[in-house]
Amino acid sequence: MGAVPGQELVVLAAVGRNGAIGRDGGLIWHLPGDLPRVKQLTTGHTLVMGRKTFDSIGRPLPDRRSVVVTRSPGWSHPGVEVAHSLPDALGIAGAGTVFLFGGGEIYAQGLEWADRMELTQVDDAPEADAFFPPWDRGEWEETRREEHEGFAYVSYVRR
Repeated sequence: MGAVPGQELVVLAAVGRNGAIGRDGGLIWHLPGDLPRVKQLTTGHTLVMGRKTFDSIGRPLPDRRSVVVTRSPGWSHPGVEVAHSLPDALGIAGAGTVFLFGGGEIYAQGLEWADRMELTQVDDAPEADAFFPPWDRGEWEETRREEHEGFAYVSYVRR
């Protein structure tokens, strides 16, 4: 599906039972093994994220291309490509595997084009100010689940 021919669009997020994904401009979760998994999944691919998500990371991640969506016309950062809308960012990303990397607005806008989701489903419902959008589970097929204490890595493909 993707927004661009030849593009596989993958949503990558850690989500609480209540849809929580972030608080105060940062991640809520610090789960053992999650960051190495993110690295393994995304290395060599393109990450598309909002500016607040990028700011929470503070730098482009090694061995990955970063496209940041911002409404600020003069914003720039070394090693980052800038877009002013999600469709523009997906066009810049081009063909290949592209990960939607957050935050909530990016997920909400991009979910309709996503081919796959790689979610860390966390068995907790903390206070948050950033949330994953509601999604129709009937449109997605679970293809893999790896259970851990308090969370699971779950892969979905669009039906």
